[in-house]
Amino acid sequence: MPVLVLDAGNALFKSRDSGEAPDARSRAELLLAQMDAQGTTAMAVGARDLVLGVDFLRKQTKKSKMKLLSANLADAQGKLLFPASLVTEVGGLKVGVVGLSPATPGPVPMEPQAKGRGAGVTMQGLPLQPAVTAEVKRLREQSKVDVVLLLAAVPWVEVSKLADVVEGVDFVLPSHEGRGTGIAQRQGLTTLLPPGDRGRQLARLELSVDGPGRFVDNSEPLRAKENVRLLDTTLAKARERLQATTEPAAKKNLTEAIASLEVRRASLQKTAGEGATPSPRTHLLSYIQLGEDVRADPVVQKLVERIEPPGSAAH
Repeated sequence: MPVLVLDAGNALFKSRDSGEAPDARSRAELLLAQMDAQGTTAMAVGARDLVLGVDFLRKQTKKSKMKLLSANLADAQGKLLFPASLVTEVGGLKVGVVGLSPATPGPVPMEPQAKGRGAGVTMQGLPLQPAVTAEVKRLREQSKVDVVLLLAAVPWVEVSKLADVVEGVDFVLPSHEGRGTGIAQRQGLTTLLPPGDRGRQLARLELSVDGPGRFVDNSEPLRAKENVRLLDTTLAKARERLQATTEPAAKKNLTEAIASLEVRRASLQKTAGEGATPSPRTHLLSYIQLGEDVRADPVVQKLVERIEPPGSAAH
């Protein structure tokens, strides 16, 4: 099965103020090297990736196959600091991947001031919507991509606003807050995908593209069937209570509740039944929990232990 590996960003440092930690640089270098070695195609540039500055990121990925993306991170003159997007072919599909960084209210230092470098050199996070809209339009009209993925290393509230107005984006993977796992959430004209939290989970999105149209969530019919089963149990208990009740007010309340549950059941049953009708475009989100049951690579384990020795507070 063809696979595309992506990272939504904010992956390199524990927090924005962790750059002075003794192991900060070596941790970030190891993460970037391993992401490249494991075939990651692209990563969005998030706030927690910029702790050691733009120059650090550029140098560490200069010979890397993995591309750092940001459609709105620019220098003082408005020139983008990283590519806005890339186009790659996966399983016969042309996939456009766009990166997005947080917008800033004004210029911010491009390099960490504590290092005494880059004084006066600034960068800016340009407004999100115009940057995404322009890049997605270019990908759709000029590159003729089949699917567009947005790696959004921006706050959730901004992701939500974008989803309501942006067109042409099939899926958004946010990373600014650690939101863990969840279900695919249809919002506006796109679908938001929780990508997991701080490397503890690996999100897996399976796509089937056999024609045009919007993507349909293959998990919706499965969840609907489970909810129908649970609702049937609730309805059975409510009907038993109705038969045993003689008090008029209680009978009225139970009758109304049962009617409402039956309407809900009919809606769920329809959703469950729609799963039997093939859709030209479907998606299915699942997660691989990276715990003790997932074997560690011995070589990578040794590299990690050089930075975080067994028994240390960080290990």
